[in-house]
Amino acid sequence: MSTIADNVSAVSARIEAAALAAGRGAAQVGLLAVSKTKPAAAIREVFAAGVREIGENYLQEALAKQAELADLPLSWHFIGPIQSNKTKAIAEHFDWVHSVDRLKIAQRLAEQRPAGLAPLNVCLQVNISGEASKAGCTPEQLPALAAAVAALPNLRLRGLMAIPEPTEDRAAQDAAFALVQALQQQLQLPLDTLSMGMSHDLEAAIAHGATWVRIGTALFGARDYGSAGAPNPA
Repeated sequence: MSTIADNVSAVSARIEAAALAAGRGAAQVGLLAVSKTKPAAAIREVFAAGVREIGENYLQEALAKQAELADLPLSWHFIGPIQSNKTKAIAEHFDWVHSVDRLKIAQRLAEQRPAGLAPLNVCLQVNISGEASKAGCTPEQLPALAAAVAALPNLRLRGLMAIPEPTEDRAAQDAAFALVQALQQQLQLPLDTLSMGMSHDLEAAIAHGATWVRIGTALFGARDYGSAGAPNPA
């Protein structure tokens, strides 16, 4: 049975091979360990294997883990849907937010980011597959949203995030990630981040410019959602 350390090595090898195939350096692609529903002990294991970037979907679960892991120099990324009543805690306790899809949420994060902290790194989530169950602005809404968020204080707009409809068809994966890459280029803003690609499709995402791949299952194994929330594969 493979250990988390073995899984980190295997995923890192996949990232390196995909980057090489795309004519990119592996250092251009960050590994974001998605630890929702997994215990703090599992995060300690990925940390021991060299991973420093941790992605969480559920705020209360994340805050509990942050308290338990306060001794580790981790960078915390919020990647789940954001409710207005959660923005203050997110602004106070995270380094990155990948799932901004409304100006109201961005404004609240900007207002509630503590003055002593660096600007909050944010990505705009785009719903490129048109799935009603998925969060994200539409491609048509993106230019106006990006311009408005880029002007807010205490935030640093870094790029886009997307969760395409899951498929094992590589051509469909390529088409989805190419669209996200094109949407970012069309914005003509100084952006450097594409948060896209998960355990099943990271190779296609890296081929189209992903700078963060959000990996859960391939690192930690299958999840037990229990009462934590609805599945959102990574």
